[in-house]
Amino acid sequence: MENMKLIIDKVYGFVDKKVIENNNFAAQKANETLHKGTDKGSDFLGWLHLPSKTSANFLSEIENIANSLIQQCEVVVCIGIGGSYLGAKAVIDALSNSFDWLSRERKNPVIVYAGQNIGEDYLFELQSLLKNKIFGIICISKSGTTTEPALAFRLLKTQLEQQQGAAAAKDLIVCITDKSHGALRILADKEKYKTFTIEDNIGGRFSVLSPVGLLPIAVAGFDIRKLIEGAKSIETQTDISVPFENNIAAQYAVARNELYRIGKKIEILVNFHPKLHYIAEWWKQLYGESEGKEGKGIFPAAVDFTTDLHSMGQWIQDGERTIFETVITVKNPNHTTIFPTWDENLDGLNFLAGKRVDNINKMAELGTMIAHLDGGVPQLKIELPRLDEYYIGQLLYFFERACGISGYLLGVNPFDQPGVEAYKKNMFALLDKPSFEAQSKEIKSRI
Repeated sequence: MENMKLIIDKVYGFVDKKVIENNNFAAQKANETLHKGTDKGSDFLGWLHLPSKTSANFLSEIENIANSLIQQCEVVVCIGIGGSYLGAKAVIDALSNSFDWLSRERKNPVIVYAGQNIGEDYLFELQSLLKNKIFGIICISKSGTTTEPALAFRLLKTQLEQQQGAAAAKDLIVCITDKSHGALRILADKEKYKTFTIEDNIGGRFSVLSPVGLLPIAVAGFDIRKLIEGAKSIETQTDISVPFENNIAAQYAVARNELYRIGKKIEILVNFHPKLHYIAEWWKQLYGESEGKEGKGIFPAAVDFTTDLHSMGQWIQDGERTIFETVITVKNPNHTTIFPTWDENLDGLNFLAGKRVDNINKMAELGTMIAHLDGGVPQLKIELPRLDEYYIGQLLYFFERACGISGYLLGVNPFDQPGVEAYKKNMFALLDKPSFEAQSKEIKSRI
């Protein structure tokens, strides 16, 4: 079976190949640090061997709960924020038929999301959609008190109980939360909801291959066994026993850090496949939250080409040369569309007649990469054989492993996020939350 590939030769015109190769010892040390858990953040390494430790029996448990929701629900609301929903949405969007939500023949519930914002119109419109529908809730939160998901859960739990009755609603709610602590755990135990545990040693942005991601993905109808199998294959291929010249996670980590060292401070994750949009959103959180601290870190950005060539293309081609690109390409699309001939040829496109649309897209991809390289943009390229569960699993684990190595090479703790709390403290003070009285007056004086 093919594997995903990493191609970094288009970096060598900006960073000497020997410089990257000479970093093999540092990369190996960083990878060993992950493996041994001997540096900062070592109490959040539960994701590292998660694919190989996930048993078939455990996957069966998830599939059984997923099937229960599938059989009962027209819609399932996945409540969570950050890593509690981004991973699931990334995989579901990447694998779904783009227009399946319009189909009357769909076999699985529509997956929608809440708790990722505090938009009143969004929540009103979601609740309006759910009226007179049998819907389920997957609530994902370690604490149960994070504002956005807690607010959404209270609204939707209330609505579900009003529509179905409190007793029936209990069978339509699944909580993924802490093993023994927190408000959501207390509520789940009291109400006897079905639950899965978020292990203490798995942070949100590294949780997609845990029940946090696996349950919604299974409800959407995708094969979580293949997803885990793909991740497991890259876990093996990026292990500390794999030499640097064959270890794609170590190579990616070194290349991006060396580009950062010479002033390339923005990494743009590029795709030419619209289904990968939320893979990029998940990746942005993974790297931004892992590396953006202590005044350091590459800024993670993303574009969808060719769409964004008509908005961001000019800046990427001719703007400040502080960027590099990581391009995700999909070798084989899942469908075939042949471009037709028009007798009048008014649009002048008959020269494309008979070609697959994917061939046209691939030439746009190649032409763009050549243009950007000529414009001074270093490039890394990730090639996926196709978009399916196995290769998405490979991609997710590759980015996770590389992120851990890269963070240690950068000299930061890749597994904490101290800066995330700053806005929350100000928000609570402005909302007059009890215990924030002291900060309230000072914060309000700055308005």
